Amino acid sequence: LGLRRGDRVAVLAPNSHLLLESHFGVPYAGGVLVALNTRLAVNELAYILEHSGSRFLLCHSTTAELGAQVLASTSAPIRLVVEGREYDDLIDAASPLRASVDDELALLALNYTSGTTGRPKGVMYHHRGAYLQALAMTLHARLTSDSVYLWTLPMFHCNGWCFTWAVTAAGGVHVCMPQADPDLIWALMVEHEVSHLCAAPTVLVGLVQTQAAQPLGERVWAAVGGAPPSPTLLESCAALGLDITHLYGLTETFGPVVICDWRSDWNDLDDVEQAARRARQGVGNTVSCPVRVVGPDGTDVPRDGVALGEVAVRGNNVMLGYYQDADATVAAAPDGWFRTGDLAVLHPDGYLEIRDRAKDVIISGGENISSVEVEQALVTHPAVLEAAVFPVPDDHWGERPAALITLKEGAQTTEQELRDHVRGLLAGFKVPDSISFGALPKTATGKIQKFRLREDAWAGKSRANSPGDPNVTS
Repeated sequence: LGLRRGDRVAVLAPNSHLLLESHFGVPYAGGVLVALNTRLAVNELAYILEHSGSRFLLCHSTTAELGAQVLASTSAPIRLVVEGREYDDLIDAASPLRASVDDELALLALNYTSGTTGRPKGVMYHHRGAYLQALAMTLHARLTSDSVYLWTLPMFHCNGWCFTWAVTAAGGVHVCMPQADPDLIWALMVEHEVSHLCAAPTVLVGLVQTQAAQPLGERVWAAVGGAPPSPTLLESCAALGLDITHLYGLTETFGPVVICDWRSDWNDLDDVEQAARRARQGVGNTVSCPVRVVGPDGTDVPRDGVALGEVAVRGNNVMLGYYQDADATVAAAPDGWFRTGDLAVLHPDGYLEIRDRAKDVIISGGENISSVEVEQALVTHPAVLEAAVFPVPDDHWGERPAALITLKEGAQTTEQELRDHVRGLLAGFKVPDSISFGALPKTATGKIQKFRLREDAWAGKSRANSPGDPNVTS
């Protein structure tokens, strides 16, 4: 193909042997991997190809048509290779090659953020970070040559949290599935005696709700990232044989930078308290610096489980920076500590607990309302499957909480019944003023996109000018 060292190789594929092989073949050839989100629109994918400077695009047979549409919308000279006869012939004709890595901080991959605030940014991964993160995941997940890992997490998301390399490093087995269908997950877990998987909370919700759900013969280590799973969801998973480990991370941190490692002294707690501990994000993983929670001035807040601040991380598993965006790189880590944009507390034992995204805290009449807290109260109602709580403008209070609810199949309830339910669990000012019902907007990896609900509610208005808090921006 004429690939030169440093050339970008984009891959548009679901979880498959093609995408898994690319995580090894591209760096072995000296290239830079650009794993593409298969759910993006044509113009979004075209932008990423152009911005990254990709010279090659590998497509799975199911994405070949989309790949052709993307190339037709860009003038960039990009070679298209489709899985199948052409791909196999190229491999058969190639000679073994493994380019040496002369600089451990050299660019390994470009992973593009979701672009919730304008154009997506290219997050630069280096060889050292991916290598150490893969070893950290091997250690924390206790991967061995007997491990069977089910790919419910998209490999294009942070290179599969580096489990693409971790499972292979341990000599384990990869079981690929193109999309996270709950019934198929259960079937594959039984057929292949799966020992490990990673997923967003929404995938776990689907697993416990489907009729195919059944208690497993062997416990499965299941890592969950994204929004904090509710204690109710954690209890349901445990009953089915899924031992949940809560993780926390971002594209900028190679995936999980914080892990809720279980402590043996928590075994004596009751089920409710154990679920609450599992819902914490945890401590820095083995290759990370200790996680910090800092105030606006950059100093650490007290480790008392109460004082709120912004999460700051540092270590080998933090990105090199944003590709071709030096200003954004400096802004993200003004003092060398990367600010995640999440608000949290540190408990006396050093465990991190996310309370909210900075942009999702609802400030009503000077009172801070955690959207996560209200969501967790809502999902304790037996009819509620998922909930998203977000701020809406209010002439008197500045802003007030509203909620969008997805009900369990066949379940029924009313707005007033849910408001009464929350009122029985939380302070009255935290009860949503309005509750509507429908599907929650989500990313390709299953994360709930509350920013879309917030933007719709504040269309034509500015939260910065809200009487609730002049310093809050949308």
